[in-house]
Amino acid sequence: MTKPVAREPQRRNARSNRARILATARRELGRNPDTTLEELARAAGVVRRTLFGHFPGRAALLEALAEEASEVLRGAMADAAQPDEPADRALAHFTLLMWSVGDRYRMLLALARHDLGVERVAEILAPARAEVTAILERGQRDGAFPAHLPPAVLSAGLEAMVVALLEQVNTGALEDDGTRTAAAMLIAAGVPERRARAVVEAVRPAVRAKSVPAE
Repeated sequence: MTKPVAREPQRRNARSNRARILATARRELGRNPDTTLEELARAAGVVRRTLFGHFPGRAALLEALAEEASEVLRGAMADAAQPDEPADRALAHFTLLMWSVGDRYRMLLALARHDLGVERVAEILAPARAEVTAILERGQRDGAFPAHLPPAVLSAGLEAMVVALLEQVNTGALEDDGTRTAAAMLIAAGVPERRARAVVEAVRPAVRAKSVPAE
């Protein structure tokens, strides 16, 4: 009768170790994508056997990070969904929320081609790509954005810009809470600079309460 009671603390400890390993991996791989599993174990304060008990190899650890990023992205997108919001505000709202996710998981960009594979990253990003394309389509219909490029093509270009900006955060060349990137997104979509900055400033207070907290 005492065994289930004894196992519960073990399960809680295992969950705590797993969460700590993932949080450490996000931090350390962001600093150095070549960090080894042994170095991650030391940084997380666990023995090598504990880390390998949760993640048998580097691929398993990265897949866990990818799935975690996908889940957080889906949650952030649910918060970003504002069907009645004007398209320029919707794009700013979406970008500010997504920036917190991208900033938290930006190390995946450095690992994407070498470890995860571009197809897995594309799978994670597919819902966000579809949402941005839909916002751009609506904005072009309503006149919020000029129709200088097809929405899907413009969406791909904006995504590439955000990826480039996140990589600049990785190198230390850029510090941004998402505000500058959101304004840049609107400007690249065809919104005049002054209007873009005003929209971002108007949206930012409501988004701050929803943003994914850093760990």
